[in-house]
Amino acid sequence: MAAADTNDESLYPIAVLIDELRNEDVQLRLNSIKKLSTIGLALGVERTRSELIPFLTDTIYDEDEVLLALAEQLGAFTSLCGGPDFVHCLLPPLESLATVEETVVRDKAVDSLRLISSEHSAADLETYFVPMVKRLSVGDWFTSRTSACGLFAVCYPRASTALKQELRAQFNNLCQDDTPMVRRAAAAKLGEFAKAVDKECLKNDVLPMFQRLAADEQDSVRLLAVEAGIVIAELLSAMSPADVETHMMPTIKAATEDKSWRVRYVIADRFTELQRSVGPELTRRDLVHHYQNLLKDCEAEVRAASAAKLRDFAVALPPESQSEVIMNSLLPAVKDLVQDANQYVKTALASVIMGLSPVMGKENTMEHLLPLFLVQLKDDCPEVRLNIISNLEAVNNVIGVSQLRESLLPAIMELAEDGKWRVRLAIIEYIPLLAGQLGHEFFDEKLNTLCMTWLGDNVFAIREAATLNLRKLVDLFGVDWARQTVIPKVIQMSRAQNYLHRMTALFAINVLAAAIGCECLQQTLVPTVLGMARDDVANVRFNVAKTFRHICPIVDRATVNEKIKPTLDKMQQDSDTDVRFFATEAITALG
Repeated sequence: MAAADTNDESLYPIAVLIDELRNEDVQLRLNSIKKLSTIGLALGVERTRSELIPFLTDTIYDEDEVLLALAEQLGAFTSLCGGPDFVHCLLPPLESLATVEETVVRDKAVDSLRLISSEHSAADLETYFVPMVKRLSVGDWFTSRTSACGLFAVCYPRASTALKQELRAQFNNLCQDDTPMVRRAAAAKLGEFAKAVDKECLKNDVLPMFQRLAADEQDSVRLLAVEAGIVIAELLSAMSPADVETHMMPTIKAATEDKSWRVRYVIADRFTELQRSVGPELTRRDLVHHYQNLLKDCEAEVRAASAAKLRDFAVALPPESQSEVIMNSLLPAVKDLVQDANQYVKTALASVIMGLSPVMGKENTMEHLLPLFLVQLKDDCPEVRLNIISNLEAVNNVIGVSQLRESLLPAIMELAEDGKWRVRLAIIEYIPLLAGQLGHEFFDEKLNTLCMTWLGDNVFAIREAATLNLRKLVDLFGVDWARQTVIPKVIQMSRAQNYLHRMTALFAINVLAAAIGCECLQQTLVPTVLGMARDDVANVRFNVAKTFRHICPIVDRATVNEKIKPTLDKMQQDSDTDVRFFATEAITALG
């Protein structure tokens, strides 16, 4: 009796979970669904198949979030219903879920069906799974037909020859469905289905489906057909390149000239994949011309997508015609894009144009690309300038630092000394990036003086950015470089006549303190700050107090007690209220 009671007690939580499946509260039902595996485990495989799964099939009419959780759980339910021999028991609830109105629920149900399809034996697949796919594909509601599109590719390879023919015919019907949503789903899954069929069926059955979808009246269908076209072109190319030219190229040409910019955008975005699929010969003969047209497209989004593929397209061109194609076909279009009215087009181009240098070689880079780089370096859009500067290394490797110094550096220097402070500010932010690419020797020779000059700029935003720059440069080049180059300049500024420059020196010390470390800080900059505590200008003195508060956690305790704290004690007696306030704050922070 005691054993029976114990058993009842252990099953009590399960009973609660099962009751919660029927509860009116959505959150309770959702929690119970998420613990479905626990319920199945407790019930055992027999009761799970005979009671739980039929019950779940009847609860399909529920809130979407409950149904979504259910669709996900059922995908991992095979072992709980008795293993692969009984996996077909999961098909009824998942079939119902694949027909609901909410897209995310249907998609999750299809994912789970695809997952359990491989767990069916060949006989069960033909007996249970394929008939379910057929039912879905001829359902009255478009929802079931869209779900069916995602299931053909997983069951087709293991079906019998007769069933394969039926499945191809069924998929063909879906490609011609009256509802655009179904045709869209078919177009999205056509590439996957193409991989599943044999070579003969690909040419005789799948190719006509693609051609119809690519010419569909709905642009949302045509743009999804582009994705399938790339897969089909690759498959055909491996079988017979002549078929690609005959059957695919006219459709590809039509897509690059499609009246909908969204279709042209998709093909531009996937153009390098298409290039790999059709092979080098057809690329040279046909795709280059289509790519030219996309670079000159009337829609900025299409031009930007095409421009972003420029380097990859050029690199993948056949070696024997690469230089000729770039010089005669691509470069004229690129020259126009550099002056494009749309900033996104110019930004996309700037991110890849430097990559043409290794392909074009030193002479062509200097003659044709450098003038374009110079134009982009002076562009009004900061992203364009940043993309050029951040990719200078590619050009540096081709033409060398000396040539870079003579050509691009003067333009950078000109921008760095521009009369508009916002232009100067933009260049300051790129200097660490430039320094990292060109090395500290080149930096010391050409850019170091400029960086130090910014510390004395008339505009506070420039001085502030210049101090932040110093930290990045020290992180890049190391403490030894800072000792030799930066710290002497900061100490010199601390003695400048203009009090604003002396304050900038304090800001720089605040920024550099953590980067240069305790030893260097104590030896070089702490004495400088101590000396500035006697400055004539109150603004400088209270910034000294603030600097002490900032650097005290970095220096050792002896320095704090012997040098900094006595100085702060004196500053507490200062004639200026602000100096006394910040000195007191600093002492309080010391503890």
